[in-house]
Amino acid sequence: MSVLAVAREAYESALPALGASVVGGLLAGVVLGGMQAELRAVPGLLVLVPALLATRGNVYGSLGARLSTGLHQGLVEPRVDLGNRRLRGAMAAALANGLLASAVAAVAVFLILTALGDAVAAATTLVGISLVAGLLSGVALTAVVVVVVFAGYRRGRDPDTLVGPVVTTTGDVVGVAFLLVAVRVVLALGGGA
Repeated sequence: MSVLAVAREAYESALPALGASVVGGLLAGVVLGGMQAELRAVPGLLVLVPALLATRGNVYGSLGARLSTGLHQGLVEPRVDLGNRRLRGAMAAALANGLLASAVAAVAVFLILTALGDAVAAATTLVGISLVAGLLSGVALTAVVVVVVFAGYRRGRDPDTLVGPVVTTTGDVVGVAFLLVAVRVVLALGGGA
């Protein structure tokens, strides 16, 4: 197979996922743009957004890579089987890592903004928002990553090619959407600046 053929095949398999990634990023931007009231109500939230979105990409990208490697090595079957110890372990680790990273990001934002003398919401408010958003988006991302990796593999696609764009797109869209939900839930429960 020539270099040109290999390059063409790589672009053809990745282009739909990359196109969806662009559209998903725009949707996430629209949701974030509509969160002006929430961003004003929770000082420091805007600083937290990139950290939370990056966390989603890193944690759930690793989940996708772990599953992809398991598929290539024959350690995991390409079907959703919650009785599979390896699959359950990978999913649980991703959720736990996502929650831990979300809490650490919230505490870091609080400490940094406090040290800089900037207005910032209470640490409990930021951590609460991060944990609620992390749990909701983590469950959604886990489901999407598992289904897309397995379905792509069964259809002859390289899951390594799918994971990056799928995690980026889904992480941005559900991350921002669930961040909005989390802010509203925490503020309704009495958390505030």
